[in-house]
Amino acid sequence: MHQAILESLGLSKNEAKIYETLLMFHDATIGTVATHSKIHRRNIYDSVNRLIEKGLVFQVLGEGDNLYRPVSPDKLMELVEEKRQQLKKIMPELQATYKKEPQFEATYIYKGIEGFKNYLRDILIAEEDVYLIGAKGCWFDPRLKTFLPQFLKEAERKKIKFHHLFDFEIKKQLPEVVASVGKPYKFLPKKYSTPAMVDIFGDHVVSFTGAGLGKISDEMTIFVNISRPLATSYKTWFGFMWDMCPTTRSRKKES
Repeated sequence: MHQAILESLGLSKNEAKIYETLLMFHDATIGTVATHSKIHRRNIYDSVNRLIEKGLVFQVLGEGDNLYRPVSPDKLMELVEEKRQQLKKIMPELQATYKKEPQFEATYIYKGIEGFKNYLRDILIAEEDVYLIGAKGCWFDPRLKTFLPQFLKEAERKKIKFHHLFDFEIKKQLPEVVASVGKPYKFLPKKYSTPAMVDIFGDHVVSFTGAGLGKISDEMTIFVNISRPLATSYKTWFGFMWDMCPTTRSRKKES
């Protein structure tokens, strides 16, 4: 049923099978669990005891064979929250360790939607303004619907400012993107629209292929270059392009 998800929460393969079996029967003997979970009886006792330690199962004492009953699945959410709180406690130390490591020049590749999330996380880590060339509103891909609000909230908390040079097509095809990101932004002239994008922040220069207007293809490739001198140069070129693009007029004046 949901064994893989339960295992991702820290349950062993046998523990996940046993817990789901008990959910089906409400309460059951070791023999019943062994029959329906197809786990050898001698292996069940250890797994059941671990589930009891985790607060997911308890023993019902009575006449005859002992029965074991599962705790409400709400307990699983408590386990997730406990792990989150544990991670939160050590996060400052982990971040401090990460940031004090010498940052060498490097190049690597992200892929697809999960790679795009990694790129957004890199922005939060850098904690510097972001300069976007050929922006296409990829942040508004529906698959980022639950990820983006938290990202934007954290970016605002860290006072990260975004400077967009949008592709010309965004103006008419996705005006809601422009309204959402807010100023400062400008539009590249129509003849300079391309299928690629370049973002610069901190010591990162990030290039994208496989980007569409408001969407990310599964084949998107994200080339990440880490080099402070390179990033500084790109920011200078961004400044030139920004100065050459016309100032964005208000919607009232454009109408």
